[in-house]
Amino acid sequence: MTDNQKLAELVFGDVDKTPEYYESLYPERQLPEGARVTRLAPSPTGYLHIGGLFMGLINRRMVDANGGVFFLRIEDTDSKREVDGGVEAIVTGLHDFGIIIDEGFVDNDTERGNYGPYRQSQRAEIYHCFAKKLMAEGLAYPCFCTEECLADVRAKQEAEKERTGYYGKYAACRQLPFDEVKRRIDAGEKFVVRLRSPGKPDGRITFDDGIKGKIELPENDEDFVLLKSDGIPTYHFAHAVDDHLMRTTHIIRGDEWIASVPKHIQLFRLLGFKVPKYNHAAPIMKEDNGGKRKLSKRKDPEAAVSYYAEQGYPADSVTEYLLTIANSDYEDWRRANPDLPHTKFKLNIKKMSASGALFDIAKLNDVSKNVISRMSAERVYDLLLGWARQYDRQFAELLSRDAGFARGIFAIDRGGKKPRKDIAKWSEAKDYCQYFFDELYRADYTLPEHISAADAVTILRAYKAVYNPDDERDQWFDKIKSICPSANFCPEVKTYKADPDSYRGHSGDAATIIRMALTGRMNTPDLCAIMRLLGTERVNARIDSAINFYERLV
Repeated sequence: MTDNQKLAELVFGDVDKTPEYYESLYPERQLPEGARVTRLAPSPTGYLHIGGLFMGLINRRMVDANGGVFFLRIEDTDSKREVDGGVEAIVTGLHDFGIIIDEGFVDNDTERGNYGPYRQSQRAEIYHCFAKKLMAEGLAYPCFCTEECLADVRAKQEAEKERTGYYGKYAACRQLPFDEVKRRIDAGEKFVVRLRSPGKPDGRITFDDGIKGKIELPENDEDFVLLKSDGIPTYHFAHAVDDHLMRTTHIIRGDEWIASVPKHIQLFRLLGFKVPKYNHAAPIMKEDNGGKRKLSKRKDPEAAVSYYAEQGYPADSVTEYLLTIANSDYEDWRRANPDLPHTKFKLNIKKMSASGALFDIAKLNDVSKNVISRMSAERVYDLLLGWARQYDRQFAELLSRDAGFARGIFAIDRGGKKPRKDIAKWSEAKDYCQYFFDELYRADYTLPEHISAADAVTILRAYKAVYNPDDERDQWFDKIKSICPSANFCPEVKTYKADPDSYRGHSGDAATIIRMALTGRMNTPDLCAIMRLLGTERVNARIDSAINFYERLV
């Protein structure tokens, strides 16, 4: 037995399984040729970031194209940063916005799939097995350097203007003889396990990134930590072991990890694993004081996926907006295919921007208005009611009191080639339809400047005399035209524009007076349909209230 093998037994004497055991426990997946296996691997350190949702969407689309697998792995090796409910927040955020998980955590406590555990804190014996393999091959060793010692080395490197890190002559424990290592372990000294990197200081590594193309970086020559002193793996080591055993074929992650790729590729190769395809996406940015910065959990409420749920953005709206960020040709596709679901769009990872896309809440609102305008009244009602039950119970009670009436609100001006686009998120719906509910309605009788209160009284009295709740739209507007002469309003707008000084207003102004009396607004969907839904009693009562108000001003 070599000293390296004896060292491996000394450090990992309790490890009784071999890498071959785990290779057979987690065999190659039986998937169609060309199928991809991707993963999202967040840490449970709080809410799901919009960037995490974006990565989840890209991963999901990558596997949907070829019958692959997308799994959720929880990287919780840093217990100090873990937040209670962190896993639930991640899973809920993905679920709320339509990201389907094939394997891994499907809720806070439930795992699905044959390649688990999917929580890294439960995979310690697997990491130890592969660390033992590296140590037996002379590719890993115990390091007893204290934090104080490492700080001194760093200070010396900085003073001598050398690259900081644990490498070469600065790797103090790299060549310790077996007997000294054994003595120090037997004495109870704490240690970490480091990689004995075969990298050269002047070495280079190149790899093809699926998004950014060919990238060349310095080869890793640092003896970085594989296992911390408590036996918990670092991200670098854990992700290499996990991605191999879970048979990940494509890694899609933020480009802040590019600098770590030399370490990761080196680990895969030293462990005898096939290197997955790397794809590094630029972060979602925000404009700030003329510059760009990443969306911040601390500064920006829109960084949290929960923000979009609370505001009431439909899942499809957020997804479609993120697709415009992912591929610039999505908007052209949507214009050419207005009636197709966004799932029919073929996302091309090679077309993703190599630089960070700016987050634009105004554009999200525009996208969402279009998405909601394409929904049926039934779907609008169902989604709105579901949102209101969670975030606005009073509104939910009003909506559910008469479902037919509520659906009728959202049926007005829906469908056709030019549907109205008044609502971007469900939190706006209460204001949009408040005049339909007496509990919410607040009268506003403000008139356009060129219309007097006396004119309003004349128009409202004349209209009430001819009002028929059964009128269709053409009949309804003909009656509005018919009452115009009583107030010296011109029935035809075109005629009025040719000689405006001869009239006090036109038929459109007359309709505005009626609209203000019934809704308190100058701009609404089809007023004839609104009146039909409000009903005769409510229409007459509101016209009377408006007449009384204007008469007091005359």
